[in-house]
Amino acid sequence: MARIKLTGYSDQVSVCEGETVRFMVSAEGASNVDAQIVRIIHGDEHPDGPGFIEEVIPSDAAGSYAVRRQFVDSGSRADVDDPQGLLDIAGPITIHAFVYPTTPMKGRQAILSRWAIHETAGYGLGINTSGHLEFWVGDGDETDAIAAEVPLVHHTWYFVAATYEPGSGAATIFQQAVVNPYNGRLGKVAPFDHRSRVRQPLRVKPKGGDRPFRFAGALMHADVRGLFNELRFNGKIDRCGVHGRALGEAELEAMAAGDEPPADGVIARWDTAAGYEENGIGDVIRDVGPNGLHAHGTHRPVRAMTGWNWEGRHDDWRVAPEQYGGIHFHDDAVTDCGWEPTVSWTVPAGARSGCYALRVTAHEGEDHIPFFVRPAAPKGKILFLAATNSYLAYANEMIVHHAPVAQAIVGHVPILSAIEADYYQDPEFGRSTYDHHSDGEGVCFSSWLRPILNLRPKWRSSAITTTWQYPRDLSIVGFLEHNDYEYEVATDHDLHREGIDLLRDYNVVVTCSHPEYWSERALDALEDYVADGGRLMYMGGNGFYWVVSSTDGEPHVMEVRKGEAGTRAWQANPGELYHQTSAERGGIWRLRGRPPQKLTGVGFTTEGFDFCRPYRRMPDSFHKTAAWILDGIGDDEIIGDFGLALGGAAGLETERYDLNLGTPPHALLLATADGFSDNYPGVQEDILFNHHGLMGTQNPLVRADMVYFTTRNHGAVWSTGSIAWSSSLPSNGWDNNVSRITKNVLDAFGRAGSLPGSEFVEEEKSWR
Repeated sequence: MARIKLTGYSDQVSVCEGETVRFMVSAEGASNVDAQIVRIIHGDEHPDGPGFIEEVIPSDAAGSYAVRRQFVDSGSRADVDDPQGLLDIAGPITIHAFVYPTTPMKGRQAILSRWAIHETAGYGLGINTSGHLEFWVGDGDETDAIAAEVPLVHHTWYFVAATYEPGSGAATIFQQAVVNPYNGRLGKVAPFDHRSRVRQPLRVKPKGGDRPFRFAGALMHADVRGLFNELRFNGKIDRCGVHGRALGEAELEAMAAGDEPPADGVIARWDTAAGYEENGIGDVIRDVGPNGLHAHGTHRPVRAMTGWNWEGRHDDWRVAPEQYGGIHFHDDAVTDCGWEPTVSWTVPAGARSGCYALRVTAHEGEDHIPFFVRPAAPKGKILFLAATNSYLAYANEMIVHHAPVAQAIVGHVPILSAIEADYYQDPEFGRSTYDHHSDGEGVCFSSWLRPILNLRPKWRSSAITTTWQYPRDLSIVGFLEHNDYEYEVATDHDLHREGIDLLRDYNVVVTCSHPEYWSERALDALEDYVADGGRLMYMGGNGFYWVVSSTDGEPHVMEVRKGEAGTRAWQANPGELYHQTSAERGGIWRLRGRPPQKLTGVGFTTEGFDFCRPYRRMPDSFHKTAAWILDGIGDDEIIGDFGLALGGAAGLETERYDLNLGTPPHALLLATADGFSDNYPGVQEDILFNHHGLMGTQNPLVRADMVYFTTRNHGAVWSTGSIAWSSSLPSNGWDNNVSRITKNVLDAFGRAGSLPGSEFVEEEKSWR
């Protein structure tokens, strides 16, 4: 199987003067790579544009570095610190848990184990290759096991347990479905409960050793990491524990019915519903037994998930935390590759703010590992805001996994370049929030601490044969560079951390082409900035759409839960829409009472990827308060019938003016684009009844609107309503009407004081 042979990631999203960024690089077959710090100016290599542009930055990081292949130990799990070996089998033992397997037939899986794969030693409770519950032991040379009589059914809750007495070798398996009407694939009307009771002796005694007790997997030696996918569990684990005696069948029956475990003999009792706090849930699984053997999660096991006893009355885990003990583990989750650093760079004093990368080259190829340099303190008046939350949402998006849907929407057959085809065959670096885990559940976490192969300046989308997000956003950067604007760069992560203080000293904030994912803190900060007189150039489409959050102190991991509305690749299961990291309701901001129209005047209305369209002027564009925006544009001139993105400035994903959703009443509709094909459907959240007339050739809501309005204290917002706008900027050597309009706005927004046409605003106020 082909693989990515040279790649890496940085440990920081953004850094400023005096701060250090480290780069983790992996190369297969090379012994050295050459590294340079570069500033990225333009990314799209479209033949009608300026091509890829970078500037080498002299730095002490430049040089040749020894590299090796670094592996990814994927799969979410939790390990228990047990320095005294209390969880070794020294005497009789019982292991028990509520479990919800999602892929019981995928192969061997460990639910709870103290097992070393490379030693075949220890013990484990899990699932065998035929989908049956199994308890196994190994002494380093041989293994023996006992299995249940009936297989596990996927997406069904069970109480499972195994008892073992090393003196006699006697072992038992206990399995019983615990369904209710709400929380699994099967309900009370199922004709049987998948009950199993098996007892038999085991001829092998487990070997002790220095290995962790693990939830959802087993230990593998570092030398074989990345080569095995055995024993990683897919599914939920709810309240579980280990007893220092063999519990009887009556005791296990009582526990299966919801009774507390017997108090005598408890070694560990993990209450997976404990530790729920008002503002979120961490990765620590608390042992409420006498020994404090807490478990610590890796690759962010998913919490705030319904448990075996969820009753369906509440969908907010804060209301009934005792019903949210389910922790979902995935065998392909990745939130931190954990690679060793290869090279680091301390940003020198006076370094220019901008979009940067570490460029690494070797015989195996070349890679650009991106990061951003923000100013230590504002020096200019223009801030370009990199949409790093949205970059994370699409990180390593594997469009091939939902290619039939993609082809139906975009009207294109996906074409993969060599590097993309390699990645899609081997998604070792984790998935995007548009993908599904191997068990079919949606991916709700995305992290910066891994190679993100589509967050590269030259990357092109295989599905739509054009750039997407970061490389498209570099056309805005190229525009700023070409016109010699003094601008600075910050990120969504910076805005979330610093709030409105990040923005106060700037006259204008310029967004990226697709700032879709927003945390509450960042959205509050931007809204407060605009309301207090700041100026916003919203240069994209489908922005300010999904709710995201992160845990304080871990900004590199972003959470999103796709709700019951919005254009989405997956939907959260019933009861599981509230975030674990922030305790807030997930989904789209529109369903939280904050449609994008309230901030930018426009909001998401359609998407399609077969071709893009131009704009035509609307009567408001001649209004004396806004005519300056289209200065130099003819009365009947078509705007943006060109571009590096499918031939036009309006398209891909677009937005509309809508007074009912919060567009300010005084907003001016400057231009609109329509005439889209039936590959541009109206968005799902607008549909209340099924009826005809929802596609692009039939639906008046399917359009792209350019909007302008003013706010208090000389503030203003100008919105393009289209992702494709930025890709039209470079056409004809940057000499075109899209660039002209953008420059008109930026020149005015970048200056302090009143805006052009403001005298007419005051005049209108006097006669209204």
